[in-house]
Amino acid sequence: MNFIQSRRHLEKGDIVQLDCDTQCNFMLICDAEYARYQEAKRFAYHGGTFKTFPAQIPVPESGEWNIVIDLAGARKEIQYNVIIILESMERSVPAGG
Repeated sequence: MNFIQSRRHLEKGDIVQLDCDTQCNFMLICDAEYARYQEAKRFAYHGGTFKTFPAQIPVPESGEWNIVIDLAGARKEIQYNVIIILESMERSVPAGG
């Protein structure tokens, strides 16, 4: 699998936004489903395949989430930026910070 992953605590109503220079699968995955994803089993997620950006995924419930950018087998370097738009504070923070 060729993917990028970051784990963060997110609050319900936050929005995860991705800007990317290529088509990709952009997903929010809870820990239990992320384990299934890593084992290449069926898994549940929020998000999907995006061809145009910015792409946004609303956080469905508060908790720990895995933010995943999956290139669906493509092997290349990409340019991307993920930000979290905080519902409660109405401001943005970088996903890595």
